[in-house]
Amino acid sequence: MNNDIPFTPIINPPRKPTLLPHRAGWSGARNEPENAMNDSRYTDYGIALLRISLGLMFIAHSVVLKYFTYGLAGTAQFFESIGLPGFLAYIVFGMEAVGGILLVLGVRTREVSAALIPVLAGALWVHSGNGWVFSNANGGWEYPLYLTVLLAAQVLVGEGAFALSRRQVRTDRVIARQSAA
Repeated sequence: MNNDIPFTPIINPPRKPTLLPHRAGWSGARNEPENAMNDSRYTDYGIALLRISLGLMFIAHSVVLKYFTYGLAGTAQFFESIGLPGFLAYIVFGMEAVGGILLVLGVRTREVSAALIPVLAGALWVHSGNGWVFSNANGGWEYPLYLTVLLAAQVLVGEGAFALSRRQVRTDRVIARQSAA
């Protein structure tokens, strides 16, 4: 009795040799990557996607919501209504707007992300009594918690691709090499 499945070549076609160069971190045959997604370029792109999306979220939350929708004075009144000093609204607005821009540009990513965690801790406190789901009245606490975790991850992984501070580091290395030669 033949146990071969007649469609095996269709389901699992034989591997064809590729023209991809052998790279560090790839294993198997010289021309076949075990998992090309582990290439550091893709990791850097994923980290950049995290950084840029967080930055855009902070820009939107500060400029669109606090500045254009409620106004800074209205935001200050809200802060006072929940027992926080009104001037804190201006500080939070500035931290979110400047922090968002710096994240998008990739400048001091770890420091900026760490500095924004207390802002989200405050948002978590504000929304803690509203229940889990953000669609609850006055918003729930899962979204601020999720964003806090994303910021903590950004602190751990750094800036990723397309970051201005990464270019500065590379420039410093080139200058150091030239002066050493």
